[in-house]
Amino acid sequence: MTHVVNKHVLPVYDEPMIFYPVNTLIESGVDDIMVISTPEDIGRYIQLLEDEFDADFSYRVQKEPGGIAHALRLAEDFVDESVAVMLGDNIVLEDLSGVFDSFERDETSAKIFLKEVSEASRYGIAELSEGEVTALKEKPDDPESNSAIIGLYLYTEEVFDVIPKLDPSDRGEYEITDVNDWFLEEGELSYEMIDSRWFDVGTPEGMFRASEYIRSRRDRESDV
Repeated sequence: MTHVVNKHVLPVYDEPMIFYPVNTLIESGVDDIMVISTPEDIGRYIQLLEDEFDADFSYRVQKEPGGIAHALRLAEDFVDESVAVMLGDNIVLEDLSGVFDSFERDETSAKIFLKEVSEASRYGIAELSEGEVTALKEKPDDPESNSAIIGLYLYTEEVFDVIPKLDPSDRGEYEITDVNDWFLEEGELSYEMIDSRWFDVGTPEGMFRASEYIRSRRDRESDV
């Protein structure tokens, strides 16, 4: 499916995949958005987004796979005080403007978003106790929590001091999990539970489930 086409322009029901995270950001009050992609694909996003949304878009090329944290570092001169990072294959059907607004008044420098799931071993998991994150585990065989970490994160500009301190992972990339671990160890990591539907559309099954749900929701809205 993605041999010649970037995943994030594939359709989820009746819109390109990337439209959904962009909509989530805009509905949550974000109107300055930087899209980071490969040299081969960045032009497609310029064609897709410029006339479609009421937002100011910037674009940056990640020349080779380096991980999410590496991609985020490319946005350093784009960010003033805080940044929302959202992966293009995550669909969150919820207005998060209240959470985004309150983050700048939080006492922490990083926030992850969690969703209760039934197959926790498929995801990165956050272990919680008394309203705080106590541990982050990447796809544990025997998870002690069913709170999956979704592809949405909030950071203060301090994140750009953290990323250069990281070592690349075994696959040679700078992992966003390591960024979150650093903030956890410093007591600077908070979380927000997602109550609405969330879809990881990085797999054919995820794309099908999301498309099916969005189609049924659009049908219900058209009947009102």
